[in-house]
Amino acid sequence: MIPLAKPYFDGAELDEVRKVLDSRWVAQGPKCTEFEDAFAAYIGTSYAVSTSSCTAALHLSLLALGVKRGDEVLVSDFTFPATGNAVVHAGAKPVFVDVQKATFNMDPMDLEKKITPKSKAVIIVHAFGNPADLDAILAIARRHKLCVIEDSACAHGAFYAGKKVGTFGDLACFSFHARKNITTGEGGMITTNRKDLADHVRKLATHGIAAAWTREGAPEFTVPLFDEVGYNYRLSDIASAVGIAQLAKLDRLIQKRTELASYYDRKLEKQGFAVPQQALKNAKQIYQSYVVLLDSDVPRNSLIDRMKQRGIQTTIGTYASHLQPAYGKTDPCPVSLDVFNRTLALPMFYELTADEIDQVIGALESCVSDLRGRFLPVKP
Repeated sequence: MIPLAKPYFDGAELDEVRKVLDSRWVAQGPKCTEFEDAFAAYIGTSYAVSTSSCTAALHLSLLALGVKRGDEVLVSDFTFPATGNAVVHAGAKPVFVDVQKATFNMDPMDLEKKITPKSKAVIIVHAFGNPADLDAILAIARRHKLCVIEDSACAHGAFYAGKKVGTFGDLACFSFHARKNITTGEGGMITTNRKDLADHVRKLATHGIAAAWTREGAPEFTVPLFDEVGYNYRLSDIASAVGIAQLAKLDRLIQKRTELASYYDRKLEKQGFAVPQQALKNAKQIYQSYVVLLDSDVPRNSLIDRMKQRGIQTTIGTYASHLQPAYGKTDPCPVSLDVFNRTLALPMFYELTADEIDQVIGALESCVSDLRGRFLPVKP
């Protein structure tokens, strides 16, 4: 089986975890602080706050910005439902914005159409590590006085206009899930240049009080007061130790993925049944996933089954959020719907080889040829 994804570890992770186990401080503590400082330095922000997941990071970010019941938050439609779910967790209503077919990212024109007096914030998703059109979206957000959160779950190390994503919004949220370019198993991170927001999300992530490690270093003991209802959204020092080792090799992992994506591009160009996700001219994507848009006469779900039978794991790109019953009736997003029906994620991981990509492309060619003509084209 050629898997869809596979995290890359070497001895560095074990060395870092051993330090934590030897210290006996395994919950949120000094190693977590070290990871946060290193991540902030890598992204280029003043502050970073670790969390138990990117979903937790999104939830906390919305709360820190004052999003509440009755507010609307504009969300890119083509995204894993964690993005919309975080809005619901904050008590607000997600308003889904259509995407551009080439980039799979938020369409600024549709964003502007869906802003109402209830709009409080916009969550920009950098789909699969491909930066969205930040110049256009940020201009609209400023004009309408909207707060901005970057859902950078897949985009650690991606660039837009010479700056790393995660530095453009009021806050940005990253994921360390196992399919991401670097992983702690589960985990997340919030980045920001605003001290008030960093302090607030840090407090909310720790039940509404200062973390134990912070209290441990205080000059004298005081009993904490819970003046705000918080959450247990902390990242452990064990997970942070893995994150430190992973972060140290992130640029190398990105470089390899970029080379693999270029090889995929060249191979697919000769086939003519799929188009890779496109990046803007001033953006550098980091290929958390390698996702292609299939021709409309290729039955995507049947293709996934056929590829599995050939020993190759593939899956959908991600979800058209407006279709999900959990959100009730929402406005249509026709481009997102079309992209949802036709996108296919191919194997992409650090240890993937050119020979394995050849196997993937060969199996795709054979399966697509067999399936074409057996099914009616997918309606856009």
